[in-house]
Amino acid sequence: MSPSYNNNSIFAPWNDPKEKPLIEFKNVTKNFGSFTAIDNQSINIYEREFFSILGPSGCGKTTMMRMLGGFEIPTEGDILLDGQSITNIPPHKRPVNMMFQSYALFPHMNVEKNIAFGLKQEGMPKDQINDRVEEMINLVQLQQFAKRKPSQLSGGQRQRVALARSLAKKPKLLLLDEPLGALDKKLREETQFELMNIQESLGMTFVIVTHDQEEAMTVSSRIAVMDHGKIIQVESPADIYEKPNSRYIADFLGDVNIFEGKVASANDDAIQLEWAEGQEKLQMEASQPAKIGDSNWLAVRPEKISISKEKPIDADNILKGKIWDIGYTGNISVYHVQLPNGMTIKAQEVNRRRLANRELTWEDDVWISWRKTAGTHLVK
Repeated sequence: MSPSYNNNSIFAPWNDPKEKPLIEFKNVTKNFGSFTAIDNQSINIYEREFFSILGPSGCGKTTMMRMLGGFEIPTEGDILLDGQSITNIPPHKRPVNMMFQSYALFPHMNVEKNIAFGLKQEGMPKDQINDRVEEMINLVQLQQFAKRKPSQLSGGQRQRVALARSLAKKPKLLLLDEPLGALDKKLREETQFELMNIQESLGMTFVIVTHDQEEAMTVSSRIAVMDHGKIIQVESPADIYEKPNSRYIADFLGDVNIFEGKVASANDDAIQLEWAEGQEKLQMEASQPAKIGDSNWLAVRPEKISISKEKPIDADNILKGKIWDIGYTGNISVYHVQLPNGMTIKAQEVNRRRLANRELTWEDDVWISWRKTAGTHLVK
């Protein structure tokens, strides 16, 4: 869930042609010898965005961040910050700070001194340093831990110290490299919302690199999904989840069922997909042009699919199958339903009843169904 200020109707500068980007990647390529890590990519990031670069290991996301921070220089292209090229400006002269995954705290310094270190290096007057350190400690709610050293702090507290130190110099841009990777799941979820609140209160631009889909979906104004050095899609969390532009994006973000077939009929509003012998054609909304006979795909999220013992009468797509497995995660159950042609479909339901009172179980014959508006039409 994205923060309220990231609601597209309130905060969507990328949709305003008059809005000037804070960061511009212009046809950027980065080679390491014969290996191309970033392949001729252009992207804009706007002021006050919490922007995520998401992708699997080796996709190029960390290289993108390191170029923003000045730790790598593009082989080709240019990077602009506030309209000025920063491609050849060294890291310490950029109005950019970076929070590393390891936190890189000084073990012999307490919290206050860790936060103050960069300010002292810049020659800030002592009274101003004290005021800034106090401001940062209050921001990350570490007042009672100010005199402790990193070894006396929990993982979550060390993460906050690293964040405070990164923010102390008030950079135009904060880069976060897998900042929550070392935290356990519950603390990571709590810290995501803390990061969002801090970013909103400061009005600063954050760019985060992560491989955690849930993290990116939670904190971001927009997400850039990368693969093999290319940005595949950039959208808000809701749009990238609900309107993926390819099978790769649909499959990468969350669970999905993907049906492959031939277009049997198509108009401006709807498409029929012939997908399996002896099965009814599938109905979906037409999101892009389709020609009869072309290979197309239908992507349907498990939570969009209803499952029941009785055949529904009001759904656009209805299939019969048998439950062969059930995944129980506490708040939801995921049913694996095998169709007559051997394909397995996932359907997800909220557990409103106790497990013992569940109506559906293994080997049950069931019907799965969904509306044509529930799926996504894909042509690649």
